[in-house]
Amino acid sequence: MIEVMDTTLRDGEQTAGVSFNPDEKLAIARLLLEELKVNRIEVASARVSRGEQDAFAGICRWAASSGKLDAVEALGFVDGGVSVDWIASSGGRVMNLLTKGSLRHVTGQLGKTPREHLHDMLRDISLAREKGLEVNVYLEDWSRGMADSPDYVFFLVDALKDAPVRRIMLPDTLGVLDPLKCRTYCSTMVGRYPGVHFDFHPHNDYDLAAANAFEAVLAGVKGIHTTVNGLGERTGNLPVSSAMGILNDHLKCPNTLDEGRLMHVCRYVETISGVRIPANKPLVGEFAFTQTSGIHADGDRKGGLYQNALLPERFGRHRHYALGKTSGKANIVKNLESLGINLSPEQMKQVTARVVELGDKKENLTQEDLPFIVADVLKGDFSAGPDRIHIVNYSLQLTRGMRPVANLRIDIDGTEYEESSAGDGQYDAFMKALWKIYDRLGRLHPRLSDYVVKIPPGGKTDALVETTISWEWEGRGFKTRGVDSDQAEAAIKATVKMLNLIENKRI
Repeated sequence: MIEVMDTTLRDGEQTAGVSFNPDEKLAIARLLLEELKVNRIEVASARVSRGEQDAFAGICRWAASSGKLDAVEALGFVDGGVSVDWIASSGGRVMNLLTKGSLRHVTGQLGKTPREHLHDMLRDISLAREKGLEVNVYLEDWSRGMADSPDYVFFLVDALKDAPVRRIMLPDTLGVLDPLKCRTYCSTMVGRYPGVHFDFHPHNDYDLAAANAFEAVLAGVKGIHTTVNGLGERTGNLPVSSAMGILNDHLKCPNTLDEGRLMHVCRYVETISGVRIPANKPLVGEFAFTQTSGIHADGDRKGGLYQNALLPERFGRHRHYALGKTSGKANIVKNLESLGINLSPEQMKQVTARVVELGDKKENLTQEDLPFIVADVLKGDFSAGPDRIHIVNYSLQLTRGMRPVANLRIDIDGTEYEESSAGDGQYDAFMKALWKIYDRLGRLHPRLSDYVVKIPPGGKTDALVETTISWEWEGRGFKTRGVDSDQAEAAIKATVKMLNLIENKRI
């Protein structure tokens, strides 16, 4: 069994611009332990601030009531017991003592000899045990210590292996390891100290955190450290999603992680942290299970020829087939099948040509766009029927010092309705006027869950704007896009697409 210790709430919070308040920290702690089911979480650094202590104490109270207090850890320092008191008085039970794992750190930063530093470490370990705390020890800068001063590293661990320490944690603090060195160094530690529980703590400066963790596990370490979405100082830490893929599919190592809850946890942390998940991020990115090439879609239709062990359903996701200039007939067929649309060979040829044409203009196309492309190409010869909702006209007013106002006239099944509303922005005013009409008619409407605006790189003031809006309707999420030279108009186009998708029961 490989232990996974997630440090999103401590090391991950060192990401530039990221700071969690106490309620957010508690919510993330619960998600990590109860849903994602990591073994341990490191949630705070001692002595940072009063707010940090309050957040830590709140997590400890919840964990104690849930029988999970032993899984909650805090970083402590070699400071004569100040960190010990901070953690113990907050209700904590586990201290991760930060010590110096390289000779250059102990002499250059602390100005002490190895024996002096070891004396101080053992003193604080003793103080922690007297307070009833369990102790793990970080050897900060261990990777460079192994490269430059291995005798110093062995001097420390020779003493720590007989001390009341539960785990010794080996950080690649500056992310300097490559997989070959990582395996060599970890194998040396495991071989020299077979009775010690070692954790490996990777950083991702060279984009090698996942590869290094892979080698560390092969070398025999018993735990690895992660963060959600790879948050962390500089270029971040090992993403828990990457650890999940490595452990389950490549190393076949037993662990407690719940694949089905991965996306929920990653999306929540994305929202709270404000750090977007890259679209091409393995397992959790928007494009992770999207096939673009037509030959791939064709192969999937003929027995899953382009699928690997990373089936999206494992992670609560679904496979998508992108639409664009490289799509080909197979991608379009896959998307039409999902929509329940059947076309004749000639109709399919026309739709394929239009999709390729639009893709060649670099417009992003989605499955939700496909019915509109079909309707346009076939000029009404489409089972979904014509659009039932049309914007007759609207006006948007923006006056400095006053709230924007929208006046809207809309046609629903041949009957026109008109409404006005103020809002916090022009599009907000438009939507409030629209929902006034829907409320008046007793119609339900979806919830807007995300709103993204893009312009081409280097775009000028007259560049096209692509607005992508995410909606939630009857337990399902979907997206619509609008393209126009005006941002509000692009958003309105995307909104009208959404209304007709729902009206024609295509969602």
